[in-house]
Amino acid sequence: MKIICIGRNYGEHAKELNNPVPKQPLIFMKPSSALLINKKPLYYPEFTKDLHHEIEVVLKVKKNGRHVQPAFASEYYEEVALGIDFTARDIQKELKAKGHPWEIAKAFDGSAALSEFVPLSAVLDKDGIEFQLKNNDEVVQHGHTKDLIFHFNYLITHVSKYFKLQMGDLIYTGTPSGVGAVKVGDTLSGDFLKNKGSEPLLYCEIR
Repeated sequence: MKIICIGRNYGEHAKELNNPVPKQPLIFMKPSSALLINKKPLYYPEFTKDLHHEIEVVLKVKKNGRHVQPAFASEYYEEVALGIDFTARDIQKELKAKGHPWEIAKAFDGSAALSEFVPLSAVLDKDGIEFQLKNNDEVVQHGHTKDLIFHFNYLITHVSKYFKLQMGDLIYTGTPSGVGAVKVGDTLSGDFLKNKGSEPLLYCEIR
C-alpha cells in the first residue's frame, strides 16, 4: 500500500505559502507507518516547533492499473475519506531552502491522519465535494474540490504514468488554504459538509 500525496493542488494554498502554482502535479510519498487511523491521537513530534494541519480529500484506489487512460480514470476509485497531512513546517522550510528533499517534514510516523471511507456518491454534488476542518470547534480550513488545480481523474492518469496503482493505495489530493499551527491539547475534527453526522468523520487530538 502506497500513500501518494499531491502538493499545492489548490491555488490559494500555494499563494499562502509563497509557492508558485504548479503546472503539473507535485507528488511526494509517505510510508505506511505515517498512517494515523481509528481516531487515535497524534503525539507532537519532538523534532519540530511548528507543526501544521493540512486537511485533504483522500481517494482509495479500487483496482490495479498502470498508464491509466483518461476515459477510464473514474473506474479506479469509488470511496473517499478525509485526511490530515501533518507537516513540520519549520523543518520543511529549512530543507527547501537548502534544496534538499523534505520527507522528514511530511512523512514521519503519524503524519497521515485518515478517517473512515464513505461512498463518493454520498458526498459528491454537481459541483464537487465540500469539506472543512475545525480546530477546537473553530473552522480553520474550508475547501471545495471544484477549486482543485488537478482533479481526481487527472491525478489517477498522471500518477499511473510513474507508479503502478494498486488496490488499497491512497491518494491525498491536496489541501485548501488556511493551513496553520497546532499545539498540544488541540482537537481537530473534519467533515464532508454533505455527509455530516452526529460525530465528526475525522477526529484527532494533539497530545
